[in-house]
Amino acid sequence: MQRRSFLAALGAAPFGLTLQDVMAASVDPWAAGFAAARAQYPWLAGYQGASTDMPTSTLKVEGTFPPALRGAFYRNGPARHEIGGVRYHHLFDGDGMIQRYDISEQGVTHRGVFVRTDKFVADTAAGKPLRATFGTANPDMEPVSTPDSINVANTSLVMHGNEMLALWEGGSATRVDPDSLRTLGVQTWRDDYRGMPFSAHPKVEPDGTLWNFGVSSAAGLLTAYCVGADGALKRVQSVKVPDVAMVHDFAVTQHHLVFLLPSFIYDVERSREGMSFLDAHEWRPELGMRVLVLDKNDVTRMRWLQLPAGFVFHLGNAWSSPDGQEIHLDYVRSDDATIVTTTLRELMRGQIRPAPGARLTQLHLNLRTGRADQAITEHVAEFPKVDARRTALRHRALFTVAHTAPSGNAQALHGFDTVMRFDTDSGQVQQYRFGHRVMVEEHVFVPASANAREGEGWLIGTVFDVDAGCTKLTAFDARNVSAGPVAMASLNGVAPLGLHGLFRAV
Repeated sequence: MQRRSFLAALGAAPFGLTLQDVMAASVDPWAAGFAAARAQYPWLAGYQGASTDMPTSTLKVEGTFPPALRGAFYRNGPARHEIGGVRYHHLFDGDGMIQRYDISEQGVTHRGVFVRTDKFVADTAAGKPLRATFGTANPDMEPVSTPDSINVANTSLVMHGNEMLALWEGGSATRVDPDSLRTLGVQTWRDDYRGMPFSAHPKVEPDGTLWNFGVSSAAGLLTAYCVGADGALKRVQSVKVPDVAMVHDFAVTQHHLVFLLPSFIYDVERSREGMSFLDAHEWRPELGMRVLVLDKNDVTRMRWLQLPAGFVFHLGNAWSSPDGQEIHLDYVRSDDATIVTTTLRELMRGQIRPAPGARLTQLHLNLRTGRADQAITEHVAEFPKVDARRTALRHRALFTVAHTAPSGNAQALHGFDTVMRFDTDSGQVQQYRFGHRVMVEEHVFVPASANAREGEGWLIGTVFDVDAGCTKLTAFDARNVSAGPVAMASLNGVAPLGLHGLFRAV
């Protein structure tokens, strides 16, 4: 590392960088690049990561958290980005950490615990990245033996059948004790489906039925799971999908499962040549973005529709006409896959490569005619959430994070600065922008009561205040987002920026 970069990296110490970090970074060019960039871009502290569990801390509270939010707010996300001075090459590679914020009349506390997956234990024992990951496939890493050998359980969480599951894209769900955060082992739904992917965005219908899917890319299979409210598997089916794509999320209606297959296609030959899972995909715009609609009663009944080429991570909610022949769906659309192929990769070495903003999009599918129409809004947004009681039913309130900083603002950060409520009927919005020195993470909706109307409740989530050098838990009145937070609780320091979370009442 050049002397100037070394001294610049030391200047980032107030955000948690130590001399040991800097010395380790001199060994690995990705770690060195990130350490040097952190001095220039303090917001990168959110992606520094952690090497150990985070002990219980008491937060400083401003305002009053409403009684409906007394309980635990959990977040999951990649948090161990470096091991033994070697830094991963993609944000999605980091080992998952579950962070728990406890909210009570006495105040708010925080702690974070890594999910002890098989990969986490093996890498920790080796003192280096022993297993391959989503975006890193160094020659000295062990070859992938099973999906769960590289499972990082780092994407989201679901509570179902009195169990908490930490979820990832390509392997089993991991059972976690929701109180102690202790890892309990992988969830096996059926012996012949042991280790099959169980993806990160299950949908739970109002009657408690959980639907999920998994993509086995090398086999070209899509698996659909139906789990009862009691946590017992009701049925599971797998179907062959031609030109299988990277699929992160899906939607359910009263009649169907709906998948948007981006123009980002898995090539098994690339994988055989030793490429990472990410690099085994190629951009195939000539295929467009395909819409796959499966019958919930028999997923072998498949319907295909067509959209222009594009990429998608997250869907909001879907609902259908009474006969099931027309489907309305919200999703967040990008024109290409730059965010996953470049932006979130280069971020890990401190290189800033912004992707074109993904835009909130409303989609209408007509199964009678086979026509798919979409309206792309002006809103640069992500992490769409609805009142979970409306899953698979007609909804009107959609909550997202958004980027509303003026274009060309040199001070703007990588990420989102705004919490937004979008009316799916009128297109009207309420939004609160924190400012260009605050990074906003996903906010989830919590109803005010069991009988509250749709959208009547609270939004809870986290933000990283760069100037204050701290993470804050924030709560909004979901009916009046523009008024700003009704309460905030500040952590003394920066928690690793994560992906998805949930709220559990006590």
